[in-house]
Amino acid sequence: MNDYILLDSGNLKKLEQVGRFRLIRPALNAFWQPSLPESEWRAADAEFVRDSSGHGKWRNYDRLPEVWSAQWGGVNMQIKPTSFGHLGFFAEQFGNWKFFRENCRNMDTLNLFAYSGLGSIAMASGGARVCHLDAAKGMIEWGKENLALNPDVPQTIRWIADDVNKFVNRELRRGNRYDLIALDPPTFGRGTSGQLWKIESDLPQLLRNCLALRKDDRPFRIVLSCHSPGFSLLVLERMVREVAGNSAEIEAGEMFIPESTGRKLPSGVGLHCVVQ
Repeated sequence: MNDYILLDSGNLKKLEQVGRFRLIRPALNAFWQPSLPESEWRAADAEFVRDSSGHGKWRNYDRLPEVWSAQWGGVNMQIKPTSFGHLGFFAEQFGNWKFFRENCRNMDTLNLFAYSGLGSIAMASGGARVCHLDAAKGMIEWGKENLALNPDVPQTIRWIADDVNKFVNRELRRGNRYDLIALDPPTFGRGTSGQLWKIESDLPQLLRNCLALRKDDRPFRIVLSCHSPGFSLLVLERMVREVAGNSAEIEAGEMFIPESTGRKLPSGVGLHCVVQ
């Protein structure tokens, strides 16, 4: 199985090797010039071009299969180019996947906005009992397909399609509790029944509910990542500190994807919080 490689970035684009195929996709914070020669970029099999509405389309899409596989961050994954320009994974999460594999043994973990399951698979491979939640049923199926590509991972993932706020409130009523909760909230979204999610209004209460789901007798961890405009490291830290208290241990940093050029492509912000 071939690896994922970020080959280069610049001029608001990124050049990626994704398994057997070379792709160009938008990188809206790549304000520099590319490092590799233009001939390397011209060798791309397809490019996703964004339009003024924020959507876009693939050029030379017919050169790509509907599905293929690649490996990144210790996880085998199924690649499917979508109409939004996504591929089914976010490469900057590789650090969190490593953390889950190394720190989740015998934990009960909850993965919210869990997308195609790669974080959940990393948790399970580290010995966790995992509850994977995403509002899209298609993502649940994609996650199961990814798990099938990782046969050495224990079958300890519970797959749930539901609205995040509804599910978390239900877990509170049931008395279920967790050692670690991971969340990568979108800026805007809709739940399984059309419930509206807006990060600026919904994240504060969700964080409070996550703290209420902690086990009383063990350290509790929150792993939060974010790609929304205006949500800087300081903003996230202040929001988490408000609900976790001043005694919580918080580490925050900029997420990135390493390039073959030796540079890094910044890709959002992340935070780890430990409440004793």
